[in-house]
Amino acid sequence: MREDVVLRPGGPADLPALTDIYNHYVIETPITFDIEPFSVEGRRPWLEQFTDDGPHRLLVAEAPTGHLLGYASSHAFRYKPAYDTSIETTVYLAPSATGRGFGTRLYAALFEALRGQDLHRAYAGVAQPNPASMGLHEKLGFKQVALYHEVGRKFGRYWDVAWLERTLGD
Repeated sequence: MREDVVLRPGGPADLPALTDIYNHYVIETPITFDIEPFSVEGRRPWLEQFTDDGPHRLLVAEAPTGHLLGYASSHAFRYKPAYDTSIETTVYLAPSATGRGFGTRLYAALFEALRGQDLHRAYAGVAQPNPASMGLHEKLGFKQVALYHEVGRKFGRYWDVAWLERTLGD
């Protein structure tokens, strides 16, 4: 059953909910390698990198109640001019929204919004193990191109990160 949600660009009014979603993963999981939760103001610089019409986008999934269910984003892969046609993508869902297809819908909408941009590749780093995220990325055309062994330390142990890529453009 398809749930009635609105997929739309994220903006400043969404920042408290976006911060709450992200902080869940900071505090509870190794999915992100941030180790301290963010304040809303501390997360503002992250929000300010996104635009409504360029290669760096932020889309949110909003329930009919106005509650944010998650977000997908694209941002600079690396900050050197030769990387400008590459982006890194992410998707994060509220814990109550996982396993319901919102990640797929957000990512699909993000890639549709990016159509026509001067982009060649999208990359995603996935902390391991994370079969749900690996499955989502593979479903949307990503292929694993690298595995960094024990690249991050969180919760007193080392974690691997798989790097995936997807071709963009027409």
